[in-house]
Amino acid sequence: MATDASRTLDNTSLANHTDSIRQLQATGHDFHQRGWSLATSSNYSCVVSRDPLRLLITASGKDKGRLEKDDFVLVDADGQPVGTTPHRSSAETLLHVVIARRRPEVGAVLHTHSVWGTFLSARARPGGTVLLEGFEMLKGLEHVQSHDHREHVPVFDNSQDIPYLAGQVDRWLASDDADRAHGFLIRRHGLYTWGRTIAEARRHVEAFEFLFECHGRLQMMPPA
Repeated sequence: MATDASRTLDNTSLANHTDSIRQLQATGHDFHQRGWSLATSSNYSCVVSRDPLRLLITASGKDKGRLEKDDFVLVDADGQPVGTTPHRSSAETLLHVVIARRRPEVGAVLHTHSVWGTFLSARARPGGTVLLEGFEMLKGLEHVQSHDHREHVPVFDNSQDIPYLAGQVDRWLASDDADRAHGFLIRRHGLYTWGRTIAEARRHVEAFEFLFECHGRLQMMPPA
């Protein structure tokens, strides 16, 4: 039987989340301008309730540079829409849900499709990682205090089977390897990262995208 809290949330409209929507709209506009969320690529979410778990996520097929206030969907802990909506949520909703379920501190999940993230994920060996080390920008990631930090960004194959991929990500997040991780890549696809707030998740995107470009350009340079 539904609790009073869950009934209230089930009847909550997008109008009750205007601040989160504005922040995600601004994120989409900014990321589109920077070339990280072109066309209808990318998806963004934020946690609006923990008990029961509810996420506000971008609707499928929307231009992230021109998000309207109703281009969002409320979903539950299974990634299903809450209440009635004319939109489908992002095809990758389950990935957002898995991250939010595994990381109770997470308040936002952002996914970008940049050139450098796609390039590096395509070059990584199967089951491998992109290793980022020695860059000052690593300190843009939460709890990282030194450029000597080594950030291993795992690369998951883009199987197009989202439940299967979500299961892989879920198992990785439950492992020791993910204890201090800040994100992951999907091969030939892009970056997923998160933060306690939308602002923190945005900072992680900015740090990762800078690091990816530096790392990628160094890989293409001839040996000194």
